[in-house]
Amino acid sequence: MLANRLAICYNKAMTDKNYIKCLGTAGARFVMAKQLRYSGGIFIRLKGKNIMLDPGPGALVRLARSRPPIDVTRLDAIILTHMHIDHTNDVNVLLDAMTGGGLHKKGMLFAPEECLVGENRVVLNYLQGFLDDIEELKPETGYRIGSLRFTTSLRHKHGAETYGIIFNLDGKKISFLSDTKYFPELLKSYKGSSVMVVNVVRSMPFEFGDILHLSLADVKHIVSAVKPERVIITHLGMTMIKKSPVKLSRELTKEFGTEVTVASDGMTVYL
Repeated sequence: MLANRLAICYNKAMTDKNYIKCLGTAGARFVMAKQLRYSGGIFIRLKGKNIMLDPGPGALVRLARSRPPIDVTRLDAIILTHMHIDHTNDVNVLLDAMTGGGLHKKGMLFAPEECLVGENRVVLNYLQGFLDDIEELKPETGYRIGSLRFTTSLRHKHGAETYGIIFNLDGKKISFLSDTKYFPELLKSYKGSSVMVVNVVRSMPFEFGDILHLSLADVKHIVSAVKPERVIITHLGMTMIKKSPVKLSRELTKEFGTEVTVASDGMTVYL
């Protein structure tokens, strides 16, 4: 009985807070395939809205096994930054679960067009009818989930149509910088961000070819230009996960001159 009462109190306290929870921090195909880090994406709680960002492989399981568990039927929206499987694998099972198999039409889905139509679409047609609304993401465009507003960045340079997501939380920008190659125009989209959650696959720049992902050197350049109050680094590749997250966070905070946290699976960040 006491444990139940404590759980109820804890859940109520959590619903009153703004936070993000890293359900998985895997980036790059080998880390995902071997599940060296989980790949469930990011759960976002802002202004009373529950949002799932980029539900990769295992998102449903990570939601259920979160402490406390996150009730998928209470999701208000799902956002896909792009169509790649490590960002979208569990979108269909989450859509089915959040709507009770279509018995309770509810919720919103935001995604680039190629996630929704065409031979490579990742959202099944029959599930699209279960939702209250589906909105296609376009570059530098505003959207809303109830009273919560967000905008997209300019189109990223990646292997699919990709956008970053920038929430407005009481006048502060909470930005999620998804997969991309670095290019100078990124800085304009993320200017004024208070908190930046950045996908960083590599610890060092890739010297041959074009892998279309950020390295730590790119992040340092972005941070020095944008000057956010806090940076959370996630979506880690092999060269990143070989480093101690605690030690690397301490080193990067000193080097970048702002608070930097290298995320771990299950980590909660209060905003």
